Amino acid sequence: MARCIGKGVRWAIFSDHYGVWFPEVECEWYGDDVGDPNRVSEKRFQELLKDFDEKLSSCDQILFYCNPGRFHQLYRRLLEETRLKNKITMITHLNDIV
Repeated sequence: MARCIGKGVRWAIFSDHYGVWFPEVECEWYGDDVGDPNRVSEKRFQELLKDFDEKLSSCDQILFYCNPGRFHQLYRRLLEETRLKNKITMITHLNDIV
């Protein structure tokens, strides 16, 4: 977030609880018992996918930051099934945000 703010880049978080979450939206913090990507149902996944596609459809480019050693299968599936996949670049280093 700090790197994006410093570079003047619009950013958002993908939450398996809230979906795409922009910084101007205030959401209640949730604990590990709620935000477990291993417990996302198929129905919820489809809702998250729709939310991702709708909220990011106006973006020309989407940089998706991931830690390859800890990249959950839920996020991998999201990126495979989104209709925006041609706009997505996976990054693993904050220096990729320019």
